[in-house]
Amino acid sequence: MDFQSIQQLTQDDMQAVNSVIETQLHTDVELIDQLSHYIINSGGKRLRPMMVLLSARALGYTGDKHFELAAIIEFIHTATLLHDDVVDASALRRGKTTANHIWGNEASVLVGDFLYSRSFEMMVAIGEMPVMDILAATTNTIAEGEVLQLLNRNDPDTNEAAYFEVIRRKTAKLFEAGAELGAVIANGPAAQRQQMMQYGLQLGNAFQLVDDALDYGASSVDIGKNIGDDLAEGKPTLPLIYALKVGSPTQVQHIREAIQTGTRDQIEQVRGIMHEVGAIAYTIEQAREYAEQAVQSIASLADSPFKAALQGIAAFSVERTY
Repeated sequence: MDFQSIQQLTQDDMQAVNSVIETQLHTDVELIDQLSHYIINSGGKRLRPMMVLLSARALGYTGDKHFELAAIIEFIHTATLLHDDVVDASALRRGKTTANHIWGNEASVLVGDFLYSRSFEMMVAIGEMPVMDILAATTNTIAEGEVLQLLNRNDPDTNEAAYFEVIRRKTAKLFEAGAELGAVIANGPAAQRQQMMQYGLQLGNAFQLVDDALDYGASSVDIGKNIGDDLAEGKPTLPLIYALKVGSPTQVQHIREAIQTGTRDQIEQVRGIMHEVGAIAYTIEQAREYAEQAVQSIASLADSPFKAALQGIAAFSVERTY
């Protein structure tokens, strides 16, 4: 199932989620209202809330709590984006000027805090302790991942194990939580809950790997942000780590210096090296393996359009160019 078909399948559910988002964003503090609406409505694939919707539907859920949970997941994700853009000093996301570039770092951080706190209000209203447990642990894990990534900045000695630990916590954990929440509200057996968790975790890994590959292998127009942002921030992502492992001494020295200085000035030369040593292809192949693991995790679920959509998202996560 292609991504357009998946969007059509989830269209009604996503409209219900958007209605929840609009309601829960309401506040009489004008700046919060403006900034939060700006970033929530600035595009994006909405894959994380889709995890909740499709997971619940694939397991036969017929209620409406998955709308609230999907909105919570989107709020948490949006809060992390607001904070990330401040930490990374980013000026462009999803092809639009970042909120921090328009309203300033202080407002972005505080509105991110508002979205976090509002999401926890919504969790309490749902009234199910397993939901609180999953999401509280998830937000904590994401914060740990952000700090680990910060510690790895400008460090060319970061290895693959350290890199994968960062993306597991920073990115994959929220995908895992979304898929697990669908299973929880569907009252699926423990085995199905584990299957959905594995699906979300492996999908999240694949998604981040492709993001990191696109930062060197795509264009700014395609990915909606400035090419070379990761290099400018001194982030040792997998394409760089692989190039450091297999490159010539001259290539390795050049990449080490680029990571240590954190500059976009050398992006074209670094991109050239990574293509020469196959670093982009290696990263995409790793992503394919994780996507296949995600598909295999849910192989025993009953066939349905929603299972097919979950499988389709795994394929899309690797094939996408944005």
